[in-house]
Amino acid sequence: MMSEIRKIQSFTVDHRIMEPGLYISMTDGDITTYDLRTRKPNTGDVMDNATMHTFEHLFATYVRNSPMASSVVYFGPMGCQTGFYLLMRGKDGKLPDNTRVLETIRLVLGQILNHQGEVFGKSDIECGNYRNLDLALGQKEAARYLEVLDRRPVTFAYPTKEDL
Repeated sequence: MMSEIRKIQSFTVDHRIMEPGLYISMTDGDITTYDLRTRKPNTGDVMDNATMHTFEHLFATYVRNSPMASSVVYFGPMGCQTGFYLLMRGKDGKLPDNTRVLETIRLVLGQILNHQGEVFGKSDIECGNYRNLDLALGQKEAARYLEVLDRRPVTFAYPTKEDL
């Protein structure tokens, strides 16, 4: 007989009231998982694969070359196509500094907007689906998310029904 399965942290958030923004999804030891929610869930407004794929290549490369590069554990898309997860490790047993993480995200978004030339990893040697990368789509998503971050203060907390 199988023991009861525990829900993962992201399934405990009410996606019906979530808006695009920047949230802390969970902490595990000195690692914080940030939810970079670029789109409102369950509205049909999802990223197509080329947008998601391109944004991932650009953001992952720039964040791993940022002032916080040594803290980056992982960056990748959500399966629901409404955002990305950024996992960051703190230093000396402490959690990452949220202010620095937000500054880094803004820096990386600016770098994506100013990127010229090929998308990082756009070759059959470096990527398993390199033909599905489009710089204009990645830049459009970066502009969209920067607008989200500029629209209202970032609290890092998921909305609750009391916030409505």
